[in-house]
Amino acid sequence: MQSTRLEHKQGNWHGSFKAMASPCEVIMETEDKDEAAAILETVANEAWRIEHKFSRYRDDNIISRINSANGEAVEVDEETARLLDFSDQLYQMSDGMFDVTSGILRRAWLFDQSDNIPEQQQIDNLLPTIGWEKVSWTPPRIQLLPGMEIDLGGIGKEYAVDRCAQRVRDMSDISVLVNFGGDLAITRPRNDKQAWTIGRLSSDPDAPVGVIQLQQGALATSGDQHRYLEKDGVRYCHVLNPKTGWPVEDPPHTISVAAPTCIEAGMLSTMALLQGKQAEAFLKAQDIPHWIN
Repeated sequence: MQSTRLEHKQGNWHGSFKAMASPCEVIMETEDKDEAAAILETVANEAWRIEHKFSRYRDDNIISRINSANGEAVEVDEETARLLDFSDQLYQMSDGMFDVTSGILRRAWLFDQSDNIPEQQQIDNLLPTIGWEKVSWTPPRIQLLPGMEIDLGGIGKEYAVDRCAQRVRDMSDISVLVNFGGDLAITRPRNDKQAWTIGRLSSDPDAPVGVIQLQQGALATSGDQHRYLEKDGVRYCHVLNPKTGWPVEDPPHTISVAAPTCIEAGMLSTMALLQGKQAEAFLKAQDIPHWIN
């Protein structure tokens, strides 16, 4: 059952709920409980709407319709079209490394912190069904080859954060921090111009590595803090190379990026992780605030 919780702490109202397999938090710089409750309800409902619409785990949404079309074209709505356009841009910008058709590799890789590494044959069987270049995308129609799937999980949570932050801006002029599992956005600067303090975690969830002071904009974090496999002393990151079907080699444990929007920050943190050991060089070339460990 979907529910929210609202409590007053340290001079602010804190709302919380679960969505997209993440703890979600809304911190509101207000003493007005009714205003806080209205904002929390708006954010939670928007997050749940996006989760319902774009989750790959449901059989009653647009993603399911696309993935089960068996080679037939599917017409999509404007919101879905925008996300598919963005997916196409990410594919081009990353030289094919950011590929929303690669989610099907989850059939081979179960990142449950075990040592269960798939056989090469399992991966080889899936590779022919991967590749955005095989998709026919002529808005508003998308057509996949039979057996292919799309998975917008790589951008969905960041998109939800930005949408929720905008919904709050439309209804209130207070400063609100929207944080979905470490991907977050600030609606507007605080009244006293002080920064929001955000704790960063290392690959050990019980070992914070410092804090980030953020006055405006957004932050996104990518890494293998919770999703990885380890065997014979080798740690396998959950971010997969769609061209080989194997995890990217030697990536940092976590990458956090600050940007004007959460979806921009998430795009850059994920693209950096896909660079493996070249992640830091990639981010330095972008000349954006980032933190790596």
